[in-house]
Formats: sequence, structure tokens, C-alpha cells
Amino acid sequence: MQKPIVQIKNLHYTYEDRRALSDINLDIHQGDFLGLIGPNGGGKTTLIKLILGLITTQQGEIRLFDQEINQFKDWNQIGFVSQKSNAFNRGFPATVKEVVSTGLTSKVGYFNFFKKSDHQKVEQAIETVGMSEYIDQNIGDLSGGQQQRIFIARAIVSDPQFLILDEPTVGIDTENVQKFYHLLNKLNKENQITLLLVSHDIGTVTRYVNRVACLNKVMHFHGQTSDFSNLSEEQLSKFYGHDLNIVTHQH
Repeated sequence: MQKPIVQIKNLHYTYEDRRALSDINLDIHQGDFLGLIGPNGGGKTTLIKLILGLITTQQGEIRLFDQEINQFKDWNQIGFVSQKSNAFNRGFPATVKEVVSTGLTSKVGYFNFFKKSDHQKVEQAIETVGMSEYIDQNIGDLSGGQQQRIFIARAIVSDPQFLILDEPTVGIDTENVQKFYHLLNKLNKENQITLLLVSHDIGTVTRYVNRVACLNKVMHFHGQTSDFSNLSEEQLSKFYGHDLNIVTHQH
């Protein structure tokens, strides 16, 4: 078996006197579509920040692409899509193509001219998320679901092998949420991008992902979706620390 692209061993993290993560062990392999679930305050955001190198490990180990995170330099291998900000300025004067182009600045540089191949990469990323017809439209004129597709295009334009999405469907209507998850499935299966999806929607997790990690300060579960689906609501409620109302989606 190939070595995991993300290896986390015995990871602990504390904010002043509050323990956020305790003894976390997690492997993510090439081709995985991992759903990370858990209650608010359970440490999901902290874990994502640690993987992205936004905060420094205190105790334990994180390896990315078989390198210690402190030695890892090739951050273009990792894309990130955050929650859609409700404060997004809909009057922001940038086209879809311009927004996606910013995903290449770490490679090209802010003050260098884009080559023909760079423009082609931008157009290909926009085509991949099904938004080619909107390429010259202002980003602020798009719906929430359309904007998130553009943010994904920006994240994948540098050809990352691993894409992290933190609650990406916040503020998107139900119909477009389903289209959005179909897009993620396409990126995973056809574009062979390894995905880590942070979500509160347990029903969606069991429908689309192939592995599940349930985090509430400690890792309560990490395994195949089929095994997760066989857990009782009583077991899940114990993981979350409160009763849950599970909504089952039709496959």
C-alpha cells in the first residue's frame, strides 16, 4: 500500500488551558474522499489549521507527502476551500477568470505576466467545475453555489493532489448543494484529487465519501463509510455528546 499523503500521529493541541485535540491519529491515502464530522467546538477547525500549517504543532507529528510538516515546502500540492463568507463583497470588481487566476500567483508571482499555458490552466479549471459560460462575468453576480464552484476552480488551478473543504455548502440552497457534491465526486473519481470534506451533514457524508472520521476532541471513529453507517444513533450521540436526529439520504 502507498504511504499516506497525510499522516497524523499522537497529535495534541491546547489553547491556553483548554484542550482542543487529544491523541489524534489519522491517515489519509491518495484517492480517499474523507468526511470529517463532529460537533461545533470538537476540534475540526483546529485540525485543518494544523494540516495547512497555519498553526504550529505542539505535541505529536504531522507528515505531508512523507515529509515532516516543518520541512514541507510544496504547498501547491494542497488546495483549500473555506466556508463561503457572508461578508463577501458582491460588488468586488473581478471577473470569474480573474478570481481563478489568483490561484496561480504562488507559482507565477504577483507581478509576472501570465503565459499562454497559465491562461489555459485557468480556463481548464473553470471548465472542470462547469462554469465556462460565466468566465467573463463578475464574481459578485453569481449565486452562492456558483461562487463556491469558482472558489474550487481557484483551489485546483495549481493542480493540487489534495483538496481540503471546510463546510463549503454553508449558505447554498438544497438543490445546488446536491450539484456541488456531485462536482466533488467528479473531482475525486475523474480528476483523482484526494478530498477532505468537513461537514455537519452526516447523511451527505454517508452518501458521497468513502471514509469517515468522527472528531470530538478525540478521534471516536476513523474507517470505511460502510462501517460508520452501521453505527447506532446511540453510539453517534455518545460521540457527539448529545442526541442526534440522523437524516438518511436516498442513494
